[in-house]
Amino acid sequence: MHTMWKGSISFGLVNIPIKLYSATEDKDVKLRNLHKECNTPIQYEKTCPNCEKDVGNEDIVKGYEYVKGKFVILSDEELKELKDEHEDKSVEIIDFVKLEEIDPIYFSRSYFMGPGENGSKAYALLREALQTSGKIGIAEITIRSKQQMAIIRVYKNSLVMETIHYPDEVRNVAEVPGVPENVDINEKELDTAIMLIDQLTTEFNPEKYKDEYRTALMELIESKVNNNEGTTSKEAPRSNVVDLMSALQASIERTKSKETASPKKAATPKGNAKPKTKQEAPTGTDKGTSVKPKARTTRKKVGT
Repeated sequence: MHTMWKGSISFGLVNIPIKLYSATEDKDVKLRNLHKECNTPIQYEKTCPNCEKDVGNEDIVKGYEYVKGKFVILSDEELKELKDEHEDKSVEIIDFVKLEEIDPIYFSRSYFMGPGENGSKAYALLREALQTSGKIGIAEITIRSKQQMAIIRVYKNSLVMETIHYPDEVRNVAEVPGVPENVDINEKELDTAIMLIDQLTTEFNPEKYKDEYRTALMELIESKVNNNEGTTSKEAPRSNVVDLMSALQASIERTKSKETASPKKAATPKGNAKPKTKQEAPTGTDKGTSVKPKARTTRKKVGT
């Protein structure tokens, strides 16, 4: 597994070096958008609608829209300073609670926790203490420039960290439209519903649940590939063409600039007689007479 965070967790005077690993992965089938006429992947470029031109990363700054159409600009230096100030690699467990006290709506993302260097004994101590007490730890951690609340618990003999939402990140259920409040329920209907629930009640076994849509989609894709229904992309990345043309144009402009600012030895004959004799060709050219007039003609155009 790829280590995505290194640091330490402490509770009391016990410090545990740890490493975080993502506990879940996205299994969605990725479909790309293609141009219908030629099956070339569509490219999405960063453009400025005001200047009507494409922009590169070096031309982009970050801003916060505090009023519609009005922004405050935050420089990279300001953001880095904030990140350095708050990205503490030492995470302190601030409370211990029971897992059932936290509603699942607060849960966000799960990470496996592995012991860091020389941290196995302290890691095992925390794991055993959590298992014996039946509690979970509440902590705060900064991951990828975002400060988050987290719980630390035991899962299959391993410590797991799960990020949870702050209270103000969970929307008020009162904002959900159309939720009935006081409705008279027929007693027989209620008894029947409860009976159905009892009949379907079982122990949770995640292995029995499958993503049937993803399976069907992959079967469809594989059948098309096996039936030679695939297509070859005629992709010729536009960005590369633009970059090449820009480089060529820049080279031409650079060449012109060099000719305009050429050494004074080559430029001094301009102040003399009419520049049409072979003797006025720039020094250092080859002896071939056919080359000298050509070079002189070009110089005359630049100088005018």
